[in-house]
Amino acid sequence: MTTTTPQKKVVVFDYGFGNVRSAERALARVGADVEITRDYDKAMNADGLLVPGVGAFSACMDGLKKARGEWIIDRRLSGGRPVMGICVGMQILFARGIEHGVETEGLDEWPGTVGPLQAPVVPHMGWNTVEAPADSRLFAGVDDAARFYFVHSYAVHEWGLEVTNPAMRAPQVTWAEHGERFVAAVENGALWATQFHPEKSGDAGAQLLTNWIETL
Repeated sequence: MTTTTPQKKVVVFDYGFGNVRSAERALARVGADVEITRDYDKAMNADGLLVPGVGAFSACMDGLKKARGEWIIDRRLSGGRPVMGICVGMQILFARGIEHGVETEGLDEWPGTVGPLQAPVVPHMGWNTVEAPADSRLFAGVDDAARFYFVHSYAVHEWGLEVTNPAMRAPQVTWAEHGERFVAAVENGALWATQFHPEKSGDAGAQLLTNWIETL
């Protein structure tokens, strides 16, 4: 008798700020059962929750709160349920964002401030390489020379979370450079995130999404 492994259920959280259709197609391409919704129960009960984000930090936070997204993310993570943020969906996971001199509180899952990217050309738009840790699970099977697609004018420039308990796995932080070094991706327990768009990054991005789905 032949048995098949059930598809992992992934919800792309639709709070009004993100390329939800691109994310849906990319996840379906790598074998996930995908639904775009802001429904609380569906977002809570999915195997994985993907939080996209496009636009201003403050606007994304407002939209997320109106959809009760901050509660969903916090409750999922409290129960060890996987969440992945993309682009501004990664930025809002940090403590605060500063845009045009205005400071907005983020979700504070990680300490740190999202600030203007200091580079000759902004926004940072296009393909770039990254520096991933050797034992990264997110980048497993991805060539070191692989390029990923970025579109952003703000970034996190310092990583401030340290793990002192030897029984806990330290966060895996991936870096990229455009005028200055910035955080390009984070793997921290059930919470993963990328500043770049894996759903727009071809085969390399598809491998990343496959790696995430395999942890669900």
